[in-house]
Amino acid sequence: MTPGSNGARPAAASPHVIALDAMGGDRAPGVVVEGAVDAARAHGLTVLLVGPRATIEAELARHNTTGINLEIVETDEVIAMNEQPARALRQKPRASLKLAIDLAAEGRAAAAYSAGNSGAVMAAALFAMRRLPGIERPAFGSPVPNSNGLTFLIDMGANAECKPVYLLQFAAMGVAYMRLAFGHDNPTVGLLSNGEEEEKGTPLVKDAHRLLKASGLNFAGNIEGKDVFAGTVDVAVADGFSGNVLLKAAEGTRAMIEDALRSELERSLRTRLGALLAMPAFRAMRRRFDPEEYGGAPVLGVNGVVLKGHGRSGPKAIRNGLRLAHDLAENGLIGAISREVERLTVNLESGAET
Repeated sequence: MTPGSNGARPAAASPHVIALDAMGGDRAPGVVVEGAVDAARAHGLTVLLVGPRATIEAELARHNTTGINLEIVETDEVIAMNEQPARALRQKPRASLKLAIDLAAEGRAAAAYSAGNSGAVMAAALFAMRRLPGIERPAFGSPVPNSNGLTFLIDMGANAECKPVYLLQFAAMGVAYMRLAFGHDNPTVGLLSNGEEEEKGTPLVKDAHRLLKASGLNFAGNIEGKDVFAGTVDVAVADGFSGNVLLKAAEGTRAMIEDALRSELERSLRTRLGALLAMPAFRAMRRRFDPEEYGGAPVLGVNGVVLKGHGRSGPKAIRNGLRLAHDLAENGLIGAISREVERLTVNLESGAET
């Protein structure tokens, strides 16, 4: 029985047990297994590696696995990055991505992680775990670096078409996440638009603005794309289409700046010498803006802990993603979101009564 079918969840596994889709991502299984080994050793995790046994064992043979907890859950079915999610899940009921999420839904793992097909991760999580009460559409969210620290961006691509109430619920989930993961007592919320003025934006944004204003959340109003990276707010709310475009544009800009800077620093002996002197600062900046530091994007709004890693994730991203999955399970992500949604509902009902 899957959680949500009768409102109950099975007995929870230890938060140290994480199910990992060993075949998910552009560089799987090599970097995925390497990241699992690193995470098991560094954080004392038990990692359930889901995929073809012979393939996983061949990768494990490249590493020292003495004294760490790694288990293989065998399956030969894999969902490719370019497959249509719903069709792939129907045709491959024992796909590694799906089985990893099923292990978390059944209570055999505390959380699941995959760097595989985004649509399939969302669909599998919804099917196995169901939605949390009060959530109409789950969303992908993730911290992105800003001038002052981090901004949590939600949605990042799960819902290209939205209703105003979806954006309201995204905001509540983002607030819950920032409280739990980063200790923000009263996170500020901004709504992504094409201008800060209240009258700016599409009909969706205008209607969502009215809901957020009446929600009781710490709503700072509309924000522009630049405000996400300036650290104007703690939580940036967007429909999945706009959020994904913003994120991909930021990734491309970061890569372009790194390439241009490298090219300029290698232009002459003087610039190369200057680069050597500034190397500590360059390394610190690279770490600060490195998406692999954050591990992955949680699927928020389902009745379980699931993380989606970037398709190009390396071992560091896998290691950090598994650690994050453990932390979210141990610290009660589901309860935190449920409490925030309940508080939101009470505030809106109180506003309607007055």
